[in-house]
Amino acid sequence: MAASVEEIRKAQRAHGPATILAIGTATPSNCVNQADYPDYYFRVTKSEHMTELKEKFKRICDKSMIKKRYMHLTEEILKENPNICTYWEPSLDARQDIMVVEVPKLGNKAATKAIEEWGQPKSKITHLIFCTTSGVDMPGYDYQLIKLLGLRPSVKRFMMYQQGCFAGGTVLRLAKDLAENNKGARVLVVCSEITVVTFRGPADTHLDSLVGQALFGDGAAALIVGADPDTSIEHPLFQLVSTAETILPDSDGAIEGHLREVGLSFHLQDRVPSLISKNIEKSLVEVFSPIGINNWNSIFWIAHPGGPAILDQVEAKLSLKPEKMRATRHILSEYGNLSSACVIFILDEMRKKSLEERKVTTGEGLEWGVLFGFGPGLTVETVVLHSVLTETATK
Repeated sequence: MAASVEEIRKAQRAHGPATILAIGTATPSNCVNQADYPDYYFRVTKSEHMTELKEKFKRICDKSMIKKRYMHLTEEILKENPNICTYWEPSLDARQDIMVVEVPKLGNKAATKAIEEWGQPKSKITHLIFCTTSGVDMPGYDYQLIKLLGLRPSVKRFMMYQQGCFAGGTVLRLAKDLAENNKGARVLVVCSEITVVTFRGPADTHLDSLVGQALFGDGAAALIVGADPDTSIEHPLFQLVSTAETILPDSDGAIEGHLREVGLSFHLQDRVPSLISKNIEKSLVEVFSPIGINNWNSIFWIAHPGGPAILDQVEAKLSLKPEKMRATRHILSEYGNLSSACVIFILDEMRKKSLEERKVTTGEGLEWGVLFGFGPGLTVETVVLHSVLTETATK
């Protein structure tokens, strides 16, 4: 007897929730010290005559809470491409030539680490999500990554361009839907970001660009996501319980990026931290009410570190204990703002620290947690995470 549509649909779906099974991260080899960066930046952009602006930039860097960042751009590359160093000279061709090679290459490094940790054959990967704000191209970076990794040509892929910093939450939302609605699916998620697209010299007329020059770093992060893990060969880390996305009220123009002949111009308003802190509790109540949680110190936190002011105001608004943002502040300090890849770096930091300290779960000893992505729009992505017991705790 032929199966009904409902029976076919049921057979296509997984039983359990989507689960993060492995994480990998990567950065370029070139590391820049934040304390030295103002001198370097004004020298390579031939802007040392702008002494007042340089002092302002030093203060921004000092307040950033960043110790170091990694960047593909070196002084040698900038000497070969002087238009990238100016504030408003056409340079998109030069930037694109770098990005179409380096963005998938950095993503490949992170993906290779995630696949190695997962420990399963690459042939088991059924879906690929690739996310970047660094350039656009056809065929996309997803196609390039399939070639670099040697994945099957039949892998179902999805390419996300120009989403910005909230997209670390978006890729998890999409991966959850793919994993739970395709039985046996194993989704490779890759976020790869390099600042080649936004680097430019200083300008008196565009001070928010200086904030971007002080905050952003390069990095790629990858995840393997699947439902119904085989725990004899796979090691679940975090279950993706629910997701939500919203555009904050009265936030038009708060964060914007515009792709032009000069690259991606970055625009940030001072009201961003207050907009996020004012609205964050509403997002928390919406996703945690069904679970019966209303104590925001009882959950672990993976919050995108747009900058220290956002973290400070969220902590104050919710009366969070200082340790709640430990992983977030650590990643900001060691890598800067990595755009979409940042929350995955924070997830990785949290689970590693939990294992080091022999916590009972990958969420610093806590069962439930939240992941927040903030970015252009002003868009907020919220993901409810359920931490999985560690092997050391169950032995």
